[in-house]
Amino acid sequence: MESYKTLEIVRKNTDSSVFHLILNRPSQLNALSLDFFDELPEALSSLDQNPDVSVIILSGAGKHFCSGIDLASLSSISTQASSGGDRGRSSEGLRRRIKSMQAAITAVEECRKPVIAAVHGACIGGGVDLVTACDVRYCSEEAFFSIKEVDLAIVADLGTLQRLPRIVGHAKAMELALTARRFSGSEAKDLGLVSQVFGSKSELDKGVTMIAERIAAKSPLAVSGTKAVLLRSREMSVEQGLDYVATWNSGMLISNDLNEAVSAQMMKRQPRFSKL
Repeated sequence: MESYKTLEIVRKNTDSSVFHLILNRPSQLNALSLDFFDELPEALSSLDQNPDVSVIILSGAGKHFCSGIDLASLSSISTQASSGGDRGRSSEGLRRRIKSMQAAITAVEECRKPVIAAVHGACIGGGVDLVTACDVRYCSEEAFFSIKEVDLAIVADLGTLQRLPRIVGHAKAMELALTARRFSGSEAKDLGLVSQVFGSKSELDKGVTMIAERIAAKSPLAVSGTKAVLLRSREMSVEQGLDYVATWNSGMLISNDLNEAVSAQMMKRQPRFSKL
C-alpha cells in the first residue's frame, strides 16, 4: 500500500474487494491540511486503477470523522494571498489554489468505484464537503454535522453549497449553511443526507462493511456505469439522461457480466465477475 501523511489505505480482509480509505490525523481530529488536498486525488486514483478494488469505504481514525479544514492551513493560504505586491496576481493565485482544492474533493465523484462515507463523531465544514461528494453516506448515532464556514467569515467553497441542495433540498441547505448550526445524525437521516444511522461506531463499521460487500459482489461494469450515469444525469433533463444511458448501454450492455448474471440466476448460484 502507498504511504501518505494524512490518509491510510487498508484492506482488512485479503479475500475482499472492499478497501478502506481512512482520514488519518486523529490527534488533529482529522482536520484537512494542505497535504490532504494533494494526497486525496492520488489515493483515489490508486484505488480506482487497482483491479482488486470494487468498493471504497471512507472513514476517519480516532474519535471524529473530520473537524474541517486545518486552521493553520487556512491561515497559511490567507497570508500567502495577502502578501503579494500585485492584488490581481495574488487573487489569481488564490483562485488557482481554491480550484485545486475543489478538484481534490471532486476526485471522489470522478473515481469509478463507489465511495461510501462512514461518519462517526464530528463532521464539520470541509468534512461535509467531503461526504456530499461521496456516493452513499451512513453515520453512527452520536455523529453530528455542521456547515461551519460562515462562523469563520468565509463562504464554503469546496462543494457543499453546490452538492448539498441536490441532496436535502435548497431551502434546508440554505438554513444549515447560514446558521452553521450543529445537527444530529438522526436529523441528517431525516434530511436524506445519510441513508441509515447505526447505534454505535462498531455497528457502523460492521453494517457499512456488509453493505459494501453486497455492492462488491455485483458486476463491476454495472456498478461503475450506474454511478457514472446517475452523476451525469444530475445536469440533464430526463430526455437527455435517457439518451445518455442508451448510448452508455449500447457500448457496455453486451458483456460477459451480463451472460454470467443471467446464468447465475438460472442456476441459482452466486455470480462470479471478472475484475475491472
